[in-house]
Amino acid sequence: MSGPTTTSATAPFNWASAMRFLQRYAIAVMVLILMVALTILSDSFLTVQNLINILNQNAPLAIVASAMTLVIICGSFDLSVGAIFAVAGVSAAWLALNVDPYLGLIAAPFVGLLLGTVNGAVITGLRIHSFLATLATGLMFRGIAILITGGKLIPVRIPEFTWLGRERIGPVYIAIIVMLIFAVAIMVLLNRTTIGRKILAVGGNEEAAILSGIRTNRIKVLTFAIAGFSAGLASAIAVSRISMGQATAGTGIELEAIAAVIIGGTSIYGGKGAIWRSLAGVIMLALINNGFNILNADPFFKDFTTGLIIVAAVAISAMGNRR
Repeated sequence: MSGPTTTSATAPFNWASAMRFLQRYAIAVMVLILMVALTILSDSFLTVQNLINILNQNAPLAIVASAMTLVIICGSFDLSVGAIFAVAGVSAAWLALNVDPYLGLIAAPFVGLLLGTVNGAVITGLRIHSFLATLATGLMFRGIAILITGGKLIPVRIPEFTWLGRERIGPVYIAIIVMLIFAVAIMVLLNRTTIGRKILAVGGNEEAAILSGIRTNRIKVLTFAIAGFSAGLASAIAVSRISMGQATAGTGIELEAIAAVIIGGTSIYGGKGAIWRSLAGVIMLALINNGFNILNADPFFKDFTTGLIIVAAVAISAMGNRR
């Protein structure tokens, strides 16, 4: 007669699974908690108009962050998107004033595409690390923006130019619709196409990707070209909204985009990431800004909180990679 078998009442806690869950869904939980907290603390937060304004104000950043996700997944960084933003914006304003306002808006994304392609060509052709290369090209592009403007502002108060950044379809701003279309397109590219799988492969292990026949340089150039296009598209919205081209536009947007991507859980080591999480990272930053403005809190605590969240996101990413 065999003795009774004993089974454990509870299964051992799986740290690896918990870390994967945290990396995947932590940003969504944090956004939800922050929204609940702001709703409790302020009656003016959870209103349709306030939420639409938050999305509208952050549409350019969301566009740039969506494309920046591809660059970081591919194992690179792009510090020049702010300068590309400026060149595309002043080019749009100059063309609107001197040629045609519609042409200015259409040209801005393609100016960005051209400059982004230059970034990719420099990085792959000269084999310079993307951090240093885009830092250098960013300085060059900013100089081009100053050259176009002559150090002056380019005001464009033409309805045919300002509609993109100011007009609505029903209650929703056109800028929000453009942002959603672009973000969905990038999601499809990453998750449903061969190019997306190649981007993930290059970021995960470039040497293995080369051995498997992937032309890694082309993939890198493509990600930087898309990042440039996104900066141009975002600048078209921004310059249309303020009806003014200026060489200082876009300063710091590259760091905000990288912060949003990292907060969203995309690995800084490449090979892993999701567009929806980067968009959630943008919303997280937007909610922090909006919440501190509504509550009229000390700006120091806003910057401190943002920095703390970024450090936590990087730590979680590093822990997940070690495991």
